[in-house]
Amino acid sequence: MDKPVYVIGHKNPDTDSICSAIAYAQLKNKTSDKYYEARRAGQVNNETKYVLETFGVETPELIADVGTQIRDVAIKKIDGINSGISLKKAWNMMKDTANATLPVTSEGKLEGIISVNDIATANMDIYETRILALSKTPYRNILDTLEGTMIVGDEEGCVEEGKILIGAANPDLLENYIEKGDIFITGNRFESHLCAIEMNAGCIVVCMGAPVSKTIKKIAMQNHCRIISTPCETYVAARLISQSTPIRYFMRKENIVSFEEDDYISDMKETVTKIRHRDFPVLDKAGNYCGMLSRRSLINMRKKKIILVDHNEKSQAVDGIEEAEIIEIIDHHRIGNLETLAPVYFRNQPLGCTATIIYQMYAELGVEIDSKIAGLLCSAILSDTLMFRSPTCTEPDKLAAEKLAEIAGIRIEEYAAAMFRAGSSLQDKTTEEIFYQDYKKFASNGIKFGAGQITSLDGEELAALKPKLLSFMENACKTSSADMLFFMLTDVIHESTELLFVGENAKNIVERAFGAKAENSFIVMKNIVSRKKQVIPQLMSAMQE
Repeated sequence: MDKPVYVIGHKNPDTDSICSAIAYAQLKNKTSDKYYEARRAGQVNNETKYVLETFGVETPELIADVGTQIRDVAIKKIDGINSGISLKKAWNMMKDTANATLPVTSEGKLEGIISVNDIATANMDIYETRILALSKTPYRNILDTLEGTMIVGDEEGCVEEGKILIGAANPDLLENYIEKGDIFITGNRFESHLCAIEMNAGCIVVCMGAPVSKTIKKIAMQNHCRIISTPCETYVAARLISQSTPIRYFMRKENIVSFEEDDYISDMKETVTKIRHRDFPVLDKAGNYCGMLSRRSLINMRKKKIILVDHNEKSQAVDGIEEAEIIEIIDHHRIGNLETLAPVYFRNQPLGCTATIIYQMYAELGVEIDSKIAGLLCSAILSDTLMFRSPTCTEPDKLAAEKLAEIAGIRIEEYAAAMFRAGSSLQDKTTEEIFYQDYKKFASNGIKFGAGQITSLDGEELAALKPKLLSFMENACKTSSADMLFFMLTDVIHESTELLFVGENAKNIVERAFGAKAENSFIVMKNIVSRKKQVIPQLMSAMQE
């Protein structure tokens, strides 16, 4: 199944941002063969919570970053192998699957990795004749590697001691070389077999399927010496037997470079560039092995597909937006600074609310709006236009809200009052939460600034909040990258705003912008309630003078 297309509003989302995302995702699902999901880029405020609860709609899941993650890349589903299998078996698996690296797992957990280079290194170490004992090689591995049959002794157990020795000399000379526990490779030589047993060899490997006498079998059994019969020639058997070593002896267990599914490609690129491995293990949050990530697969990354609603500026977009693929933008704000690699569907109208545009699109496509979606869209319009009081409100906004209210079964004035009351309840919020709950970043003429806003029906509540906010803004301005900070305390009933400001030259900017004398850190403005239309444009104009 293809990954969903995410419909996302701006950071510090307001009611329009959340409700428009939900409504547009539903519209796309009804008119497209792709799957769309509404997401949010920040915490919902009290007003939005009230709206969602009123209409029984779940809060969209949070997505803090839309950068490309490992889960967005094609992960090779290579099954984990047991650490006890032989080097030969691992090599054959690599050839069959065309994989240069295999994960070694136990009960789903990654134990190590074995690569072609590891096997090559093992095969080049020809001077370590005690490798089978050092690695505790199971006899079953030897039988499998040599395609042999255990004709005397138990197939179970491991090589505990001794070296690998080829019986090329006569018995008199062999007596000086054979030690207890040795693996003795030979052909059909009765005297050499007998010498090896008498010298307490651990196992005799008889090559070319040569017959072994009953006498040798009997003596070997009495002396606890195993005998293996293999169809291989002596030379081949001597080369193959070290490949029966279990991979756990050669696999890499320490300092394994692995990644988690949720890791971002941008964070891991430097590591992948420095370490020239072909493949890297991928784990889930619980540490379970999921698959292998190849360097080549990074070339064909599947970026997250995104539709932006209620914004089109990078500073307001979810983190990682530069790594995502934006396919649509639906907005009612000024044109911002987002860039896309390919042409996108961009619908931007000078209306009071994005939800009004979404309402129009439902009508244009002939899709019926259910009562829940109607309630969400109506709430967004009432919120963004301050129940038609904002100068950004247009006739289409008002007509849309009235039609939507009829479908949702709500009375606009009563419902709006309850919604604003819920939204202006600040009792459970810290000053920081209040400041950032509807905060946006801007830049003009090299000046970086941020502006927040809160609306309330209670003028006394706003007055009590003012000194706390100013104190917070002074500290925030010193520690943030912003040159100036502004905050609008908007009284819905009296249709006025007290604009708080901090930062060097902020007072001069405010006075030039609004043509009035400001106090040290605030100015009271009548008939001003819109940040988008009445405050930000004036501030930017003043900064450009």
